[in-house]
Amino acid sequence: MTMPNFLIIGAAKSGTTALHEYLQQHPQVYMTPNKETNFFAFEGEVIDFNGPGDNGVKNFSITDLETYQAEFEQVTNELALGEACPSYLYLPKAAPKIKKYVPNTRLIVILRNPVERAYANFLHLVRDNREPHSDFISALKDETTRIENNWEWFWHYIQVGYYGSQLQRYYEMFSPSQIKVYLYEDFKTKPVALIQDICRFLEIDNTFVPDMSYRPNRSGVPRNRTIHSFVMKPNLLKDLFKPLLPNIFRQNIKNQVKYNNLEKPPISQSARQYLIKLYREDIIQCQNLINRDLSPWLAEEVSYLSD
Repeated sequence: MTMPNFLIIGAAKSGTTALHEYLQQHPQVYMTPNKETNFFAFEGEVIDFNGPGDNGVKNFSITDLETYQAEFEQVTNELALGEACPSYLYLPKAAPKIKKYVPNTRLIVILRNPVERAYANFLHLVRDNREPHSDFISALKDETTRIENNWEWFWHYIQVGYYGSQLQRYYEMFSPSQIKVYLYEDFKTKPVALIQDICRFLEIDNTFVPDMSYRPNRSGVPRNRTIHSFVMKPNLLKDLFKPLLPNIFRQNIKNQVKYNNLEKPPISQSARQYLIKLYREDIIQCQNLINRDLSPWLAEEVSYLSD
């Protein structure tokens, strides 16, 4: 029975997609073909969320062990077998499931300033035409209602950012030697060094340097909605050219057009101050857990880091 020996468990909008893309370039690493299986979060459940576009979670999530194991059927001689799934850090049921099925697995966490993370999460759903509000504060005020109405966890802009309490669950269930925590700031400023440190943690060749010329899954507001809709939605013209172009070429074109058409307006000072006040206590708890200085997260003036 092949199962992962490492998991990138979150946090959402903190670079987990990029880590998945870069690590899978390593010849000693096998990453699941589907970046997010959600298996340890939703095993045995019927997924039925009610938010706009939430059907997508049901389509790509795996809820049974046999199908999950099939994700690793193509493993050959790779040493590090993993997946990246940010729901695992946030959803409480994931940690005990991981402990049950892969108790000795290594856990990789990358944390982003929770204020910036929440805003990037909002922009991600704006980008995908799912967020009903154009104003971030209005979306934050709707969060409790959305949770009550069973919108999927990715709409929980505020709640996903309470890293201290989320990490505490893992430190209570797993040895600290199994957990490696990084900061998004490190990934932005020294990405190769971070990837190579992960390789040391996974006990694989740490001289590896991935191709980082492409940064996947960036958030933002489309400059031109017409272009964005053309790229994102099915249409006759794209269907005509589809048989003529290889899939990887089509995906590269789509990504280039989609991401070059995005802009990232700064978060309002009122939203920043509101969220800092909410997160202050948890940031201090998280700082003590991971033994890193997180005081910049509490500063009211923080430069916007895009994702």
